[in-house]
Amino acid sequence: MNTISPFHIAIPVIDLQIARDFYAKVLNCPEGRSSDKWVDFDLYGHQLVIHETGKGKEKLDHNPVDGHEVPIPHYGVVLPWKAWEDLSARLKSFDVQFIIEPYIRFQGEAGEQATMFFLDPSGNALEFKAFKDLSQLFAK
Repeated sequence: MNTISPFHIAIPVIDLQIARDFYAKVLNCPEGRSSDKWVDFDLYGHQLVIHETGKGKEKLDHNPVDGHEVPIPHYGVVLPWKAWEDLSARLKSFDVQFIIEPYIRFQGEAGEQATMFFLDPSGNALEFKAFKDLSQLFAK
């Protein structure tokens, strides 16, 4: 399949208003439909729905990747390089604490990418990455 289509993901959040503020203000995601228990966001052209459950992620698992402990599960988006750089700077301006600081993974190898990991206020792990050459997305 050669076309990239928007995906839909729904995640649990502890407090709807705190999560709503994070996704709208920190990640700059436009808000769509909502109710008193959920909110749709445009996450770089993809539909993210936060659902208030009152419970957060108790413990994340991790897998080693490129010398870092990558949180499992996680979700995120592949961005254009400049958008990734801009988001990295934006997150730093909001003093977001990174699980894995922004860096270049697999440098000089197939699949070289910029990546960063952080948590939303409910403990959901997010990864945002970028490729200078998007054709390397699935490179081996």
